[in-house]
Amino acid sequence: MQAFGYTGKILRVDLGTGKITTNDTLKYKDFIGGEGIAMKIMWDEVGPGIKPYDPANKIIFGTGPLCGTGAPCSGRTNITSLLPSSPFYGVASSHMGGYFATELKYAGWDMIVVEGKAASPVWLRIEDGKVKIEDARWMWGKGIFDTQAMVTSFMGSQAQVAAIGQAGENLVNLSVIRTGSSHSAGGHGGVMGSKNLKAIGVIGTGSVKIAADPKAWMELDKYMMSLIGANNQMVVPSHPQPWAEFNNPTSRWTGRKGLYWGAANPPVETGECNPHDMQSVGYRTQKAVFDLGPGAEKYTVRMGGCSHCPIRCHAQLKVPELERYGMDPYVANTCVGWSGPRGVMFKGYKPLAGKTAEETRVIANAVGTKLADDYGVWCNYAQLGRDIAYCYNKGVFKRVLSAEEYASIPWDMLLNGDPAFYFDFYDRVSNKKGEFSHIADGSYWIAQRWNLGDDYWNDKDNKLWTRGGYPVHHSNESGAQVGALISCFSNRDAQNHSHMNYIGSKLPLALQKEIAGEIFGSPDAYDAPSNYTPMNEYKARFVKWSLDRSLLHNSLTLCNWMWPMAVSPLKERKYRGDTSLEAKFYSLATGIKMSEAELDDAAARCFTLFRAITVRQMGTFDMRKEHDQTTKWVTAQEKAKDGSYMKQFTPGTIAMEEQDMQLGLTMVYKQFGWDEKTGAPTKAGLEKHGMADVAKDLASRGLLPA
Repeated sequence: MQAFGYTGKILRVDLGTGKITTNDTLKYKDFIGGEGIAMKIMWDEVGPGIKPYDPANKIIFGTGPLCGTGAPCSGRTNITSLLPSSPFYGVASSHMGGYFATELKYAGWDMIVVEGKAASPVWLRIEDGKVKIEDARWMWGKGIFDTQAMVTSFMGSQAQVAAIGQAGENLVNLSVIRTGSSHSAGGHGGVMGSKNLKAIGVIGTGSVKIAADPKAWMELDKYMMSLIGANNQMVVPSHPQPWAEFNNPTSRWTGRKGLYWGAANPPVETGECNPHDMQSVGYRTQKAVFDLGPGAEKYTVRMGGCSHCPIRCHAQLKVPELERYGMDPYVANTCVGWSGPRGVMFKGYKPLAGKTAEETRVIANAVGTKLADDYGVWCNYAQLGRDIAYCYNKGVFKRVLSAEEYASIPWDMLLNGDPAFYFDFYDRVSNKKGEFSHIADGSYWIAQRWNLGDDYWNDKDNKLWTRGGYPVHHSNESGAQVGALISCFSNRDAQNHSHMNYIGSKLPLALQKEIAGEIFGSPDAYDAPSNYTPMNEYKARFVKWSLDRSLLHNSLTLCNWMWPMAVSPLKERKYRGDTSLEAKFYSLATGIKMSEAELDDAAARCFTLFRAITVRQMGTFDMRKEHDQTTKWVTAQEKAKDGSYMKQFTPGTIAMEEQDMQLGLTMVYKQFGWDEKTGAPTKAGLEKHGMADVAKDLASRGLLPA
């Protein structure tokens, strides 16, 4: 059978035996690709009781049928495995951008499934259909930057590399797998380390074949490009523009006259970026000034990003002052890649000699980002910094560290805002030096180890969503019950931007509610910020749609930081987008015609399988009680400025109400066809999705609700 969109091949590597084999991708096509297929493989092959660092665990690098086709924003790599920072080692996915996934497709592979453990450090060399396990003992102990250089010295500069640093080697729970200069997947670096797998290098000379006539594909691509906004699908500029009806100062559409890539030679003005000019799309998101403040403008060389993405949300800077710290002056990242390391310096930065506070912010942050990326430390969506602040301010470190170790830590650098603290911190954490290094075990594990108690979990400023140790990632502060309920269904931070790419569009409230009515059945699906109404059916539809679309994007693989296209910057379209674009691209690429509803249903199948895996891993079908609960601050009444307590559903508070949250869970369970009491998949629901084998397995374990 001709594979369109797909290459048709899955690469399997057993590092324990050295055996390299191939599977047919299309036997898994009901699970779409990327994360969906990975969930099917994990269900079939990684049973309960296996731990993340066991040789029997698998780590799966997945692409989807749109990756490599040229579909906009389709360069993501989905990585699925057991998550070391999870309290029950739940299956979870991490994601990275860059060019690794498309290169893997061009080499002829849809996915890589790695299992076993090599006897000594190795790296995996993929050159089209030629695959070889190479000796990596000489790379072991090196940072990610050096590792990438070493791999490309063998394979050539066009090779794409996914690698771990010292943190991954030493099985630090909060460690990353990184590709390129700034694209990292958080949480699974230690799994690669546990297999003695230092890196994967890939170079491909092939292509991805699509079923569609090229003209039809180009017409769809052009149509989609007319609907795309800026980073996170923000469709309103941050400053007034001659063409713009609206503007919002918090938008990531920062491009405007007078704002430059200041370190380019010559400097490049971002300009007006009229939405009808497709050639200026890449200027819309000057992310350096958004992430690092106005002082970053003069350091910005350009904006970079991922394969087949016009948005370019990764700020690439030249910071000459880094050379004073013995570093290369070039640094790149985006979003939490900047804010995560900055959170470690929770006291802020003291202005460097001869530098303004804004310049110091850029320079100091660049030091932290470079070190975190090189050692391969994951900030757990900025929770690592909050945990450091909590444990320092509450005296936890003084209590749990020996006097000798406590005295050896340069606290004065931290308290004085000296970025040199980063050198000590990332070395200790990555190389597991002393008790202090356990701060990177993850929030659940440090709470157990250091007996942090209820105050730790219930502290609103600490932003822990559940006692599983997962931090807030666009929850009740971003869409009321919609964000809150989405955050209940993951085995890590939610990483769901489907709702945020709609909610955060920066369009006026009245317009957003109109569009919500068209997509979800009622304007009541969406509330004004901090002015929430009680739960309703339309919010439940919004939750399910967001969960399905996130998994769909991770399976196709599309960027969930941009998709779906629910809105657009075009006044003549009344700012409407097109939520059927995923199905249109999938149908043209693969030749498998699927409607929007059919593709959403396929995503729901994958999400239901993910839920079934979680049930099996936890050994209980009572997901409502054992999995979907929040910490107490989420439903605690907040104080107003006058010191009084604000009741839920009054303007000015984001606090949820416990009974309303429980109603919301019931409504979402109903949307998925799960048991409304427990939130577990049912026999009938699993069979409806063609997963009778899953139902049978769960029934044999007593894990199907009655």
